[in-house]
Amino acid sequence: MRELIIGGARSGKSVLAERRASESGLRVIYVATALALDAEMSRRIEQHRVRRCPEWGLVVEPLELAATLHRYAAPEVCLLVDCLTLWLSNLLFAGEAANQAEAGEAVHCQRLAGATQALVDRLPKLPGRVILVSNEVGCGIVPTTPLSRLFADEHGRLNQRVAAVCERVTLVAAGLPLTLK
Repeated sequence: MRELIIGGARSGKSVLAERRASESGLRVIYVATALALDAEMSRRIEQHRVRRCPEWGLVVEPLELAATLHRYAAPEVCLLVDCLTLWLSNLLFAGEAANQAEAGEAVHCQRLAGATQALVDRLPKLPGRVILVSNEVGCGIVPTTPLSRLFADEHGRLNQRVAAVCERVTLVAAGLPLTLK
């Protein structure tokens, strides 16, 4: 089964995902997409690490998510991906998308398009359980810069595409889960 858990910042989505992974009865592998590029992000990563079960496996993969999921998925495994939001941000800056948006150009980034398509194609074929965490960024104001608008647009599209191939989709607000699918 594949599940997408979405919500705003500090909504409780990661805590819910971790609880569902623990309750799965499967061996859990935590797939982290964040990189500790500054002290504040290092503190956030540490908070997540402390909360996790010590027996869980850990894989850090900021870019090649589809391939990583394929590599570690197994019938007896629950993969917990936290989070698609940071993965998408990593992709925007790893390819040409961010530069194209900032220059006011049309965005044609094969790395971004290929990686997101690979994830959507791969998810339905994976054995075991996959829980994906993602922010819901489309509920606020329209961003003021081209790069911010690109991120919001691509993130909304990514969430829609991933939700379409997941059997369960849960929105978390104020720590309360609402089943959407």
